[in-house]
Amino acid sequence: MRKLLLCAPLLLVACANHDKPVPIASVYPGSKCTPSVGLDSFKGQPASVDLAAQIMTASRAHKLRWVPFGAVITMEYSDERVTVRLDQQNRVLSATCG
Repeated sequence: MRKLLLCAPLLLVACANHDKPVPIASVYPGSKCTPSVGLDSFKGQPASVDLAAQIMTASRAHKLRWVPFGAVITMEYSDERVTVRLDQQNRVLSATCG
């Protein structure tokens, strides 16, 4: 019973707000990230699902990776992904392909 109580918060997070689809225009599986677009325009904006959709649409990336402040990430490159680094207030520091 005690283990069940410890798992309850994880179950709530897994079920939270996943019913609303995020509209991402012109991004299809296998799309390649385009670094030439103005991803710098997203600097300073707070992280959100809507912002993720905007960044993915602007970069044409099929995948998005949020990188919280101070997080350690792998360095493998994926041309289908845009990586968004966040500051301590969860605002965008940078958005780059890979």
